[in-house]
Amino acid sequence: MSIDLEKIKQELKLLPKFDEQICLQGTEDNLDPFWGVGKWNEKYEMGYKETDFNKFIFDLPYTNSIIDELKMYRTRVMNLKSKTCYTYHKDLSKRIHIPIETNESCFMIIDRQIKNYPADGNYYVVDTTQYHTALNASKKDRIHIVGVI
Repeated sequence: MSIDLEKIKQELKLLPKFDEQICLQGTEDNLDPFWGVGKWNEKYEMGYKETDFNKFIFDLPYTNSIIDELKMYRTRVMNLKSKTCYTYHKDLSKRIHIPIETNESCFMIIDRQIKNYPADGNYYVVDTTQYHTALNASKKDRIHIVGVI
């Protein structure tokens, strides 16, 4: 599947202002685009599963069709700011990454292996059940759409 990044970029302009993350999917009872971001343990302890985040929050026809086709859940737009990184951690499930804006100075380290995922219209299945982090060593923000599979 080839993903039209320009169509996605146009649709993402319709999102409300956000700093680091915004959800594109919510739950049956909560469509707050900021509720599903951050520490997952809190939602898990409340009885939610990541697959419960399957209701589209925004009218983004093309982007939502990609999310639906790839069977993604708790899908977020993640903006990793310039000169930052995440903690080294494990997730409960694998993720699909769709790089939207990135460059050669943005990396993921997965189980101590360095990976670079280009914004080339492809999606990448990333085994985030292994220890991993994301690193932005550039002067520009890195934007990925990330969803649970």
